[in-house]
Amino acid sequence: MKFMIQAGAILGALAVALGAFGAHALRATLEASGRADTFETAVKYQFYHAIMLVAVGILMQRAGEDAARWLGWSGYAFIGGVLIFSGSLYTICFTGITKFGAVAPIGGLLLIAGWVLLLIAAGKFS
Repeated sequence: MKFMIQAGAILGALAVALGAFGAHALRATLEASGRADTFETAVKYQFYHAIMLVAVGILMQRAGEDAARWLGWSGYAFIGGVLIFSGSLYTICFTGITKFGAVAPIGGLLLIAGWVLLLIAAGKFS
């Protein structure tokens, strides 16, 4: 519970900081490399799922044991998905090594799994 809220807060703060860094300090570099959209996508997905982690943590406090377990799995999938999906996109932007793009779909699948697990958890609420 607490961990999900803390993880969401950390990922959210980092998304705001990275978004500001990208919009100001890195703007010219990202535009010159054609990676501004890639960076923006990474920040957006990170921020959306940071908010969801906070929601998952709050829901876990109100859920029964079975629903809380599914919510926990959902939160961990969101964390892994953000780290792999957004992380691979950030890596492409900072290094120019496009092979990291092959890793992004794994993160995307984890994000999808997080939403599916959230759906299952919702069915466990009484």
